Amino acid sequence: MEILKVENLSKTYGKGEVRVEALKNASFSMERGEFGAVVGVSGSGKSTLLNCIGGLDEASAGKVYIGGRDLFAMGENERTIFRRQNIGFIFQSFHLIQELNVEQNIIFPLLLDYRKADQERVEEILEVLGLENRRKHLPGQLSGGQQQRVAIGRALITRPALVLADEPTGNLDSQSSQDVMDLLCKASRHYQQTILMITHNMDLTPSADRVFQVTDGKLNELRSVGE
Repeated sequence: MEILKVENLSKTYGKGEVRVEALKNASFSMERGEFGAVVGVSGSGKSTLLNCIGGLDEASAGKVYIGGRDLFAMGENERTIFRRQNIGFIFQSFHLIQELNVEQNIIFPLLLDYRKADQERVEEILEVLGLENRRKHLPGQLSGGQQQRVAIGRALITRPALVLADEPTGNLDSQSSQDVMDLLCKASRHYQQTILMITHNMDLTPSADRVFQVTDGKLNELRSVGE
C-alpha cells in the first residue's frame, strides 16, 4: 500500500540574485512499512525535502500525497490537524516538555486532540523502547539517548501513517545512535510504519530499505531492497 507519494516537489527561496533552488523536482513514493534514509551534506536540500513532505514548509511547486490525501490542497487549519494525526516527527533536538514525565510526554500528542491514551498501547511502546522503569522520570533525569527514545515514543503513539526523522542521532554518541537506529527499524517492522529519516552519516544507512541522496537540491535513489 502506497503511503507517501511525492511528485515534482520544488522549493525556491528568494528572488533575483539571491534566488536559491533548495529543492528541484523531487519525485518518489514509499510503501507501508518501508524505512528510507535521505543522505546529503549540510545545505544540500534534505531538510527542505523533509519539511515540505511534513507540511512544515510550503513547497513552491509539486505535490505531496499521504495516504492518498493531497497535503497542499488542504487549508492551513485542516493541514495542521491532518499532520498531527497522520505524521510523527522526530527531531535532532528532542523537544520534550520538561515538566512532564516520560509517560506524559509520550501521550501528549493524543491530549492535543482530546483523545484518551490506550494504556495497552502505551505499555507496549514503553516496553519496545526499554523505558518501563523510567516512565515517571522527568527529561532532566534521562540521558540524551533515553530522551530520544521518548521522542520516538511520542512520534509513534498516534499510530501515524508516516514518521519523519530529522537527524535523530545528531546529538547522540555512537552507541546511542545505533540504539536509535535499531528502534526505528523495529518500529518500521513491528508497527508497519513508513519511516523517512534524513542524516549526513552514511554509516547509519545499512539498516534502511532504501537510501536516497540529495545533491544541490536534486534527489536520486542510491539503493533499494535487494540491491
